[in-house]
Amino acid sequence: MKIIVTGAAGFIGSNLSESLLKSGHEVTGIDNLSYGSMRNIQKFLNEKNFRFIKADLKESAALEDCSGDILVHLASQKIPRYSSAMLTLNENAILLKNVLDKCLREKCKLVFASTSDIYGKNPDIPYSEKSNIVLGPTTVKRWAYAISKIYAEQLIMAYNTELDLQYTIMRFFGSYGPNQNLTWWGGPQSVFIAKALKNEPIEIHGDGMQTRTFTFVNDTVQGIEKCMFHPASKNEIFNIAANPDEEITIADLGTMIWKLINGENSEPLINFIPYSSFGNYEDVRRRVPDITKIKNMLGFKPVFSLSAGLSDTIAWQRTVKEEE
Repeated sequence: MKIIVTGAAGFIGSNLSESLLKSGHEVTGIDNLSYGSMRNIQKFLNEKNFRFIKADLKESAALEDCSGDILVHLASQKIPRYSSAMLTLNENAILLKNVLDKCLREKCKLVFASTSDIYGKNPDIPYSEKSNIVLGPTTVKRWAYAISKIYAEQLIMAYNTELDLQYTIMRFFGSYGPNQNLTWWGGPQSVFIAKALKNEPIEIHGDGMQTRTFTFVNDTVQGIEKCMFHPASKNEIFNIAANPDEEITIADLGTMIWKLINGENSEPLINFIPYSSFGNYEDVRRRVPDITKIKNMLGFKPVFSLSAGLSDTIAWQRTVKEEE
């Protein structure tokens, strides 16, 4: 099949593109390289079934010179902890509108990357696709990202109802692995690994007791491909995540990474950074997925444990560090 991937030089986009090419699909990757890297796609850049377009999706013309049976929309602005809520809200809306128009014109299926962040601080764990959305006050800008994705989900479903757009919505839970961004944009793993490799204190925000359920990128890609190709994925929403029993506190994540790098008997160096350092910020205390729906309907099954996935990620990040 012909596949268009937005954000193709980014973390998930590059891993997905590589997997699709190995399966014999034709992939057109689009990225403006604001967060992605040519390094991520270098190994398959010259393959005959891959075409890369450097373009900014804020411009509708970015999608004019390509066609596909499925468009996987991964490009996005994320939580504005270090940036602007206006940027997150405006850019995500503009990108979505251009993608929706493209899919309607060419009658291609939209596979959209949403986020577990839309569940907000709902205390009812685990989160299923039917769980309530519980966000904090609008005066806290960290909710701008969740709001942009909630808006996107609603708009996609409205396009289906009124214009017959075919879609699948994916809610990712904390993906990590090779090609991840090496700043906080990529999540805590990359930053924790970088600190531990240098034998420097790992910086943990808040008290470290907030929990997450992290998903190794190979499992994320498996879930995306199920959402792309499985007939039962049509016009549905799915959580894509690791097993719920992989829930871990951020403090324990830091300790695990430290010991994987510096040895089981080494004493982790950890500094706790108060949330007040980020201004008016609000974190989510627990985030645990229910993956019953995607397992039963699409046959998804996470393969990687957290320790195995982190070991592979550390090995990759060592090589990147050596190349610098």
